[in-house]
Amino acid sequence: MSGAKPYRTLNELPETLAVFPLPGALLLPRGHLPLNVFEPRYLAMIDCALAGTRLIGMIQPTEPEEKTLKPALSHVGCAGRITGYQETDDGRYLVTLTGLCRFRVAEELATDEPFRQVRPDFAPFAGDLVSVKDSEFPRDRLLAALKSYLSQRDLKADWRSVMSAPAETLVNALAMLCPFEPAEKQALLEAPGWDERVDTLVALLELAAAAPAGGNTVN
Repeated sequence: MSGAKPYRTLNELPETLAVFPLPGALLLPRGHLPLNVFEPRYLAMIDCALAGTRLIGMIQPTEPEEKTLKPALSHVGCAGRITGYQETDDGRYLVTLTGLCRFRVAEELATDEPFRQVRPDFAPFAGDLVSVKDSEFPRDRLLAALKSYLSQRDLKADWRSVMSAPAETLVNALAMLCPFEPAEKQALLEAPGWDERVDTLVALLELAAAAPAGGNTVN
C-alpha cells in the first residue's frame, strides 16, 4: 500500500496496524495530535510506518506499564496518518498524527517487531471517513458549557476563534486538549456518533465546572 493513498474508503485501510499505547492520549478523526517519540521501540514503529502506510493506531492501555510490560489495551483506538515529521539532533521524532478512522481491536497479533500490532476492525466506524456538517452542531450549548468550565478555573479563551472555528475542529480540539481523565477521554472516543460525542463533551465540561477546583473529575 502506498503512503500516498487517500484512505477514503474502508477497503483502502490496512489489515494490520501498529499501535502506540499511551494513557491519556486522545486522537479523533481529523484531529491533530503532536507526539514526542523517543523510546527505541516507537522510533522503530515510526520508521516502519513511514516506509509503508504512514498509519499508526493510538490506543489507551487499561493498566499502567509500571505494573506490567504488556498492559491490556482498550477495545477502541483511532488510526492516524503521519502528516508531520521532524527528527531532532538527539534522535527523537517530533510527529503529528491526523486522525483518520476509529477501530475496534479484533485481535492482537504475534510479531517479531519491538512494537505491538493489531488486526483492526474499522467497519463499525465507517462514518468517521465523512466530515461533520456545521449545520448539525449545537454551538451555543457547547459554548455555554465551555464558559462555565473556563470560569471555574479562571481561564480565558480566544472567543473569536472559538466562535468561528468549524464544528468538528472545535469539538476535536476541546476533547483532545482538555485535561480529562483517561476514562473520560475513552468515553469521548467511543461515543457512537457525532451527536453522542458532543453530548459527552458538554456533560464532561459541565461536570468539571460544577466540581470544586482541584477535584478529581479532571486533572
